Amino acid sequence: VQLVESGGGSVQPGDSLRLSCSASGLTFDDYAIAWFRQAPGKVREAVSCISSSGEDSYYADPVKGRFTIARDNAKSTVYLQMNTLKPEDTAVYYCAAGPLILPGASLWYAGSEYDYWGQGTLVTVSS
Repeated sequence: VQLVESGGGSVQPGDSLRLSCSASGLTFDDYAIAWFRQAPGKVREAVSCISSSGEDSYYADPVKGRFTIARDNAKSTVYLQMNTLKPEDTAVYYCAAGPLILPGASLWYAGSEYDYWGQGTLVTVSS
């Protein structure tokens, strides 16, 4: 199984970026996909998650209204559209895949729910 993130980069506050997570080696539409991030010196935090069907999505409070998650099961790819970026969004962003039942009892924000992780892509927001 391989998850590959792309789309990171250096931008200014207020700019937008779209991250992609391409998966291979798994039955993609059996898995919920989440984005996590880890800023320098901080613990990893959940950002967003989309259910296996794409019908349900979840967001952490700091990104609600600015980030949008979407998936294309035909392409085995999940996207994270990030708008109105802020310096505090600076982090390495990771995608993760897990057999979560959503909506349901699964804790989308818990890293332990995910079986597979990508290597990460760096997003830097600075003026």
